[in-house]
Amino acid sequence: MAERARIGPRLPVSRRGLLVGAAAAGGLVVAWTLWPRHYGAPLAAGAGEFAFGGWLTIGRDGVVTVSIPQLEMGQGVTSVLAQVVAVELGADWRQIAVEPAPPAGLYANLPLAAEWAELWALLPALADEADDVLVERFARAEAFGATAAGTSLAAYETPLREAAASARDMLTRAAAERFDVAPEECVVENGLIAHGGRALPFGALVDAAADFDPPDPAPLRPMPAFEEPTFGEGETPTAFPRLDLPAKIDGSFLFAGDVRLPGMLHASIRHGPWGLPELYRFDVEAVAGMRGLVRVVQSKRWLAAVATSWWIADRALALMRAHFTGPGAVDHAWLDTLLETGLGEAEDRAERIAAVGDPDDALGANPFVRRYAIAPAVHAPVETASATARLEGGRLELWMAAQAPEAARRAAAKAVGLSAQDVVLYPMAAGGSFDARLEKQHAIEVAQIAAETGRPVQLTWSRAQDLQAVPPRQPIRAELAAAVMGEGEPAAWRARLAMPSTMREMGRRLFANATPEAAIAASAGEADPLACDGAVPPYAIPHVAVDHIPVRLPLPTTRMRGGSAAYTAFFTESFIDELAVDAGRDPFLYRMALLGGAPRMAECLRRATRLANWDGGRQGSGQGLALVRMGRDPATAGHIACVAEAAPGPGGVLVSRLTVACDIGRIVNLDIARQQIEGGLIFGLSHALGGSVRFESGRPVPRTMGALNLPVLANSPDIVLDFLASEAAPFDPGELGVAVVPAAIANAMFAATGQRYRTLPLTLETA
Repeated sequence: MAERARIGPRLPVSRRGLLVGAAAAGGLVVAWTLWPRHYGAPLAAGAGEFAFGGWLTIGRDGVVTVSIPQLEMGQGVTSVLAQVVAVELGADWRQIAVEPAPPAGLYANLPLAAEWAELWALLPALADEADDVLVERFARAEAFGATAAGTSLAAYETPLREAAASARDMLTRAAAERFDVAPEECVVENGLIAHGGRALPFGALVDAAADFDPPDPAPLRPMPAFEEPTFGEGETPTAFPRLDLPAKIDGSFLFAGDVRLPGMLHASIRHGPWGLPELYRFDVEAVAGMRGLVRVVQSKRWLAAVATSWWIADRALALMRAHFTGPGAVDHAWLDTLLETGLGEAEDRAERIAAVGDPDDALGANPFVRRYAIAPAVHAPVETASATARLEGGRLELWMAAQAPEAARRAAAKAVGLSAQDVVLYPMAAGGSFDARLEKQHAIEVAQIAAETGRPVQLTWSRAQDLQAVPPRQPIRAELAAAVMGEGEPAAWRARLAMPSTMREMGRRLFANATPEAAIAASAGEADPLACDGAVPPYAIPHVAVDHIPVRLPLPTTRMRGGSAAYTAFFTESFIDELAVDAGRDPFLYRMALLGGAPRMAECLRRATRLANWDGGRQGSGQGLALVRMGRDPATAGHIACVAEAAPGPGGVLVSRLTVACDIGRIVNLDIARQQIEGGLIFGLSHALGGSVRFESGRPVPRTMGALNLPVLANSPDIVLDFLASEAAPFDPGELGVAVVPAAIANAMFAATGQRYRTLPLTLETA
């Protein structure tokens, strides 16, 4: 099997050697006793090797290698999951290495499969918990190990702890025999097993430990990995620095676009505009005899050029001037009309997603109503879609970054007429994703191009093609209505969202390998609870309703970092602010009065306003509030509150400061949690002020990164961040910051100018 990327100590040890059995390599391989024997081993052995499926290996040199079944796309998941093992095992962080795991039933993401049951299960109500039989049967059979929705810790902390605890127990028993003492008298820490004045390293014990049977159950430590939050901890050295940081600093870290194979060619591609998907004509004579051009490959929906360099291939495509045809090019005015029409027909077309009490009667005849709008948003990761393929002897190899690797593997296999068993996918890291790599179109394309070319090929989408071919986050029109009582508190609340059934579309592309057009057609008219998730406000309101008006758009759409909370929080927190102002009350005190049943949320709000020196939200202050609770169960949800300080400035809005308090339960790695919250805040800022496109003749405008009005260091705000200590289950921090920022900035701009901003990006209202 081809060598796999590994991150960790620079020791003279074979990467593949760390994944073989003790008899062959002198190492201890732990898959723990619940290894599902009826699933194939996730790692194949090379010559003279004995491969074992599992979660970690320990070599004679003492290196502990942890299999990571999640895509590393900058979020630090490799370090966090490895830290879980290091703490449970009692290893020294300097002896930890990580290795991306291939798709396999063992590595199924059960919590995500349960969360997305609406997308694959015939009876979703029977598959909405991670321990449901239907969930495990589906996820393991489909090798569903997708990386999304902040589920990595929920899915993998327990099996990793059990694997590490089993290894610790076996090593301890081996040491106890050497010391001639009872195992419980030994101490395991910093990669050593000690008794009295004697100590043995893991590497010296692995041969003997491999002869022991794994314990059942695994003897877990009383406390899993955690770090105490301390204000200002960002400047304090961490005991568990990111494993990938040194390689990223010196440039040796390999992303998907860095793969190089002997004899490899490079391909560039042109896709049709949305609404004009089929290749109509192109001028192949324009590139006749072009030096370095090897082949032109055409498909029903795209045209690719293959050359000795990517620049030559892309230049050839420009000269051939591909034209496409179809039902009709998508235009932003067309999309706006469809959404506005859908919202106007809400009384007849709305599907009730959630209800508390009797909201329709409680709203009465004259509720307080406001409308909001969101433009299509693009993911725009630093690294565009890139994949490398080699097809030889009926075997296809893929090197790519994929959030759903098994789906990509199977789609590529089908595209070139192979069985999935004849396709090997080597997981590569992504230079960002923000959920763009849940899509797998580039896997299909590179497989077809490799089949036509007969040589290894690397396909890289240009920035314009990445913006064109990755479906955007959906455009939305929303209407929120409330009936107030007493001092202006809402007695009834209704949110109506006119938008496509985005998650159902994405699910059909992901699970059924449907084309974008087929997914749109199959999802038309279906209510989409996942696309409306988070629309129920976190406040104590007696009567609440959430309605979805499914709108069929001639544009495919998909999930983005922050999920549905990234837009539902904008509606909710903008609307609650308007209610507070209409009642003549301080937006902070107004919210606090509605959080009596949400103490964790209330404490976040108190902490953020205190840190920001909240002045009551007076006009001219430029301070705005927003809060978000992300997760269906308040006990396990993530909580965040933000005070933004903003004013009119270049481009319309200038954000000077974001003050944030959050409760994410038990914190595994404080430094990475801080990075993720701060990164999420900046990502949310990008979609508050830019990051969106309009469509002209089926093409997104703008088509370059520089024109998307994304934040740069020069205009990024100061960030003050505080974590609350909590004993709740850990909540992934990667998406919380994304959701809270837009409404906080919009409310701050109202406090600064007296003008309400009800459209994302906010700059659309100042253009």
